[in-house]
Amino acid sequence: MTSSRVARVQRETSESSIDLSIDLDGTGASEISTTVPFFDHMLTAFAKHSLADLTVKATGDIDIDVHHTVEDVGIALGRAIREALGDKAGIARYGDALAPLDEALVQAVVDLSGRPFLVHAGEPDGFEYHLIGGHFTGSMVRHVFEAIAFNAAMTVHVDVVRGRDPHHIAEAEFKAFARAFRLAKANDPLVSGIPSTKGAL
Repeated sequence: MTSSRVARVQRETSESSIDLSIDLDGTGASEISTTVPFFDHMLTAFAKHSLADLTVKATGDIDIDVHHTVEDVGIALGRAIREALGDKAGIARYGDALAPLDEALVQAVVDLSGRPFLVHAGEPDGFEYHLIGGHFTGSMVRHVFEAIAFNAAMTVHVDVVRGRDPHHIAEAEFKAFARAFRLAKANDPLVSGIPSTKGAL
């Protein structure tokens, strides 16, 4: 098993201040404070279902909009994941999952490919404009996945199969992504070296 798959990222801008740490071989423990309650809920779910220990302390100009803080946390999380993965020797690399939440169902597929790409589809019309919890617009879900995927250099597909309630849809998206990531980052005893014909990821 690869040792010490941990990373810490600190990001300071005029719009936000982020201090984030991750342990890819944790138990799903988390300590999250972003000043955006629904986002805290989503990050807690991500940690729990990916079995990564995650600590996030973030503040920002949420009096203007939650956008800057949420996106910057996504950037920091992606960078921490990339650093913690190291050379990716011995990992499964691929993961896929279906996650339901009541009427909502989401499929996510992750490839820790070293190539950043996001395919995100299936959210119902108007989802991006809905305020979840009175502050977190549905459009921020895609922004978070973009920030993580591009900064972690991973390929991510998230497809909403069905859903009606915006809270359920968003949460199912994060849970499906977390479960797929959990499988992709796992150390696979059958994998020798880096799982790529190129010899690098």
